[in-house]
Amino acid sequence: MPILELNGVSKSFGALVVAEDISFSVEAGEALGVIGPNGAGKSTLFNLITGNLSVAKGTVHFDGRDVTNVPPMQRCFAGMGRTFQIPQPFERLTVYENLLVAGAFGSESSEAEMSEFCAEILVETGLIAKANRPAGSLTLLERKRLELARALATRPKLLLLDEIAGGLTEGECRQLVATIKRVHQRGMAIIWIEHVLHALNAVAEKILVLNFGRMIGHGDPQTIMNSREVREIYLGMEV
Repeated sequence: MPILELNGVSKSFGALVVAEDISFSVEAGEALGVIGPNGAGKSTLFNLITGNLSVAKGTVHFDGRDVTNVPPMQRCFAGMGRTFQIPQPFERLTVYENLLVAGAFGSESSEAEMSEFCAEILVETGLIAKANRPAGSLTLLERKRLELARALATRPKLLLLDEIAGGLTEGECRQLVATIKRVHQRGMAIIWIEHVLHALNAVAEKILVLNFGRMIGHGDPQTIMNSREVREIYLGMEV
């Protein structure tokens, strides 16, 4: 059974269509990459999956349950974890305290229950040495790691990553990709929006392509990236 399944999902704002008849599924433990030019509807897709935007037409099923009309917090409790393009931690709290907040409120766990778990996440995401530092003092790479760690603290079954490698240097990107690969290799299902294609290809087993709210491709990375239509739309040039 898929961990996530969208059937005919559509959304528009007046005459502006931001999602048109989107259907796909993600198996438990699978990593799906999402690509497309700016304005293609990638972040809108995440908002429809997490419930931050209501679905006008179609259904969203998560872990065998219809969550189309379930609010975002309940989807988080059910096992959806998400990062955002621009990390916005609680800057005056320490890195460790940021994880406790995410875990306590995002997974309905008590602080005592979360304490040891958060320490494990700090080790996994390479932040254990920064545990007692204020989040506002972190570098961009460390903020990205904290954004990932906060999502993991909610104990997700499905992790949604929204351009988490954006703005990083080549070396920083490789470090973050290595961390994401470790998370995926322990069985975490992932949907990852990214413009850094080599980072995406290092993790994703399948690629979904969006353009103006429409799906124009879904399949294995090599087939998708060899598609003439995908290259013309994504690269903005005639092939």
